[in-house]
Amino acid sequence: MSEMTPQPQPVDLMIEARWVVPVEPHAVVLENHAVVVQDDRIVALLPVAEARVAYAPRERVELGEHALIPGLVNSHTHNPMTLLRGLADDLPLMVWLQQHIWPAEAKVIGPEFVRDGVELAVAEMLRGGTTCANENYFFPDVIGATYRKLGFRAVVGLPVIEFPTAWAKSQDEYFDRAGEVHDSFIGDPLISTAFAPHAPYTVSDESFERIRMQSDQLDIPVHLHTHETAHEIEEEKKKSGLRPFQRLQKLGLVNDRLIAVHMTQVTEGEIAACASAGVSVVHCPESNLKLASGFCPAEKLRQAGVNVAIGTDGCASNNDLDMFGEMRTAALLAKAVAGDAAAFDAAFALRAATLNGAKAIGLEAKIGSIEVGKQADFAAVRLSELETQPLFQVISQLVYASGRHQVSDVWVAGVRKLAGRELVGLDTGAILARTRAWRERIASA
Repeated sequence: MSEMTPQPQPVDLMIEARWVVPVEPHAVVLENHAVVVQDDRIVALLPVAEARVAYAPRERVELGEHALIPGLVNSHTHNPMTLLRGLADDLPLMVWLQQHIWPAEAKVIGPEFVRDGVELAVAEMLRGGTTCANENYFFPDVIGATYRKLGFRAVVGLPVIEFPTAWAKSQDEYFDRAGEVHDSFIGDPLISTAFAPHAPYTVSDESFERIRMQSDQLDIPVHLHTHETAHEIEEEKKKSGLRPFQRLQKLGLVNDRLIAVHMTQVTEGEIAACASAGVSVVHCPESNLKLASGFCPAEKLRQAGVNVAIGTDGCASNNDLDMFGEMRTAALLAKAVAGDAAAFDAAFALRAATLNGAKAIGLEAKIGSIEVGKQADFAAVRLSELETQPLFQVISQLVYASGRHQVSDVWVAGVRKLAGRELVGLDTGAILARTRAWRERIASA
């Protein structure tokens, strides 16, 4: 008597793609593969023919002209600032910040501004294949609640700065409120937290010491603008006799929890210290270019073994949240800075925008690659358009020729958030109406 044929296993979702780029293993492209999802997790990755025999999905999505990649991770952003996009352009960092951005923020900042800015940002990010943001702004309680409501993954920064703001008036209040916000998101499937001291020039030694102690206790990262400009370094040397990075070393903050953002001015010794301590560096090439802040030596950092991730920075200094554009710029700029056309290759650029970003924010066990057991965060990129033909190398095409307009479908934790370029569960008309209202209010403030 013949054995009974095993019944296909019921699952929630099967995505069949012409190509799957899992990122781990590195630089691999799998042809005609299926990703199988149950609840919010990847349960199998195998050839389509085998998947069709083994699984009975409740939903099957066929992507015959697409590359399926891990959702992109924007490792440094200030997303409420989408509402300040284009407000003050073509200015150096300190003039831009102190004479334009901070005064504009002071007139409008509050929970509604933050909520509406995040909602606009989420819509933009999803349409560009981004599924996770490392957020750095005031009112983190509202930021986290908005991301949670919209079903978007985020690490919410707990701000610390030495002057009063609409969020907190004193050092103690910044820390008290940070603790409350952190506690409110413990165990949340999509939202986690990090300390977000603004920068060495706006945070005292005492605050840094409290941050170091509490980040150890809570086991959360420290997300910090570091060595953004030459001016910042000169000012710190005048004040303390130390480079800002040396000061951070002295205070015990140079460790595997530090997310050092920008790092345009670094010595060989600082690169080596980052590598040995396990520091993650977030490269924000377009913001640095636009503000003429300098060039992060991304290839030197990569060669030294530093975890290099990519971020857009905020829309007031970029002016977009386009991680495809950022990947391309990062790869091209690194080659020019290193004087080496082989530097920061396409596969590494994609890794920096996915798995390295996940590692920087402490989420590499959950996201950043398409592997069994990880969260089902994906972006599908249509590669059949004339702008991406002929196609010889999938990863090269993703980084050097594709645009965010080619992202057709996006999932966060197994939930479809973009379907055939249409946002799911977001009211685009309402977002645009609120954004226009903020434009009028900010312009007349």
